[in-house]
Amino acid sequence: MIAIINYGMGNLRSVHKGFEKVGVEAVVAGSPRQVDEADGVVLPGVGAFADAMTNLRSTGMDAAVHRAVKDGKPFLGICLGQQLLFEASEEWGFNEGLGIFPGRVRRLPEGLKVPHMGWNLVEFKRPDPLLEGVPDSSSFYFVHSYYVDPDDGGLTLALTEYGVHFACIVGRGKVYGIQFHPEKSSVLGLKILENFGRLVERC
Repeated sequence: MIAIINYGMGNLRSVHKGFEKVGVEAVVAGSPRQVDEADGVVLPGVGAFADAMTNLRSTGMDAAVHRAVKDGKPFLGICLGQQLLFEASEEWGFNEGLGIFPGRVRRLPEGLKVPHMGWNLVEFKRPDPLLEGVPDSSSFYFVHSYYVDPDDGGLTLALTEYGVHFACIVGRGKVYGIQFHPEKSSVLGLKILENFGRLVERC
């Protein structure tokens, strides 16, 4: 069972329906206990970084995330959920994140139309089970104004370009982050959710 963390800022229904479409069992989790009992965890998110961290802390979900990662459960952050995995964000000043991955969240360069919204090519940097069956240089759906800048280049699984080349998929061990929305990216996006579900089943 996959727990989709409900902390008041996620596109929960579309993520849940995405897993449903590929036959992966998932539940929207409103309590840390549900997250603790799950075999895999998804952290979705739409909105401001600081508000998201405030909500995670106030609900105890921040600690639940850390427990899931420490226990070696497959973990997937989507959009803002990916950004929250990093140490800090420069959105509206300096805001601390979950600190699971080293690096910061930065604003897209000046002069670009933001948010970056629409389909964009994704270039794979190395193979990974999360990307199995997904062709390199496929297009996925983005909606964001900030991007992750990992301190460790080895975290980067895939890049995209929008004024700057940035890491749009990161991963280490069983912990992943994706900047685009797989649940809104048609067949190939759903394939990524299916692959994550298979990772959970193998654990």
